[in-house]
Amino acid sequence: MSVNHALSQECSDCPIRHRAVCARCESDELDRLEEIKYYRSFEAGQTVMWSGDKMDFVGSVVSGIASLTQTMEDGRTQMVGLLLPSDFVGRPGRDGAAYDVVATTDLVMCCFRKKPFEEMMNDTPHIAHRLLEMTLDELDAAREWMLVLGRKTAREKIASLLSIFARRDATLNFSAGKNKVVFDLPLTREAMADYLGLTLETVSRQISALKNDQVIVLEGKRHVTVPDMNRLLDEAGDDSDGGLLN
Repeated sequence: MSVNHALSQECSDCPIRHRAVCARCESDELDRLEEIKYYRSFEAGQTVMWSGDKMDFVGSVVSGIASLTQTMEDGRTQMVGLLLPSDFVGRPGRDGAAYDVVATTDLVMCCFRKKPFEEMMNDTPHIAHRLLEMTLDELDAAREWMLVLGRKTAREKIASLLSIFARRDATLNFSAGKNKVVFDLPLTREAMADYLGLTLETVSRQISALKNDQVIVLEGKRHVTVPDMNRLLDEAGDDSDGGLLN
């Protein structure tokens, strides 16, 4: 981990601002956040925090992806979630980290010193309300992912993961509501296999099948075009009626 002094972006120009915990902050509140924020950068594979670590910061993922992992008593590990751009890391009012957090790709985080942020939450109710909304969204996503891992076929699992990336990318780039989505796949096929509980061969085979069936268009290994999001959602076994990319 390193504190990134080169990255000194203004809150008003932040690419995740409209989705982050500070989404509803006024200029004076952003000024206050500027005083307690700093950036941290991590290389792919680097541990952001270990479960049980005392946390002196909270923050948001600005770019990159991190994984949430739980280690069992016998040493086995299970990936239980992904942190995507705008996702919040840490829990105000809680001292320790609940999971291991590992940078899956190169990662940049906007961090706030924990104690001043907790004080600001008390003074600024809409920040606490926004954090509650994000926490409930995270709970919904966790429940949805239980279905993906437990009941869906390999093809549906791959389609589900692609739809998650597509919808988040569309929201961050203000293209939500458009049926065609273009994005760069942020995970390697090896990481996708690990996260979905599949073999690398199965992941590659199912991505090729979705490509051959023209559900996706793939340039290289990472650049993905989804011509019709409704069709991808159908492949994922999800309801494509209404609220597609909200």
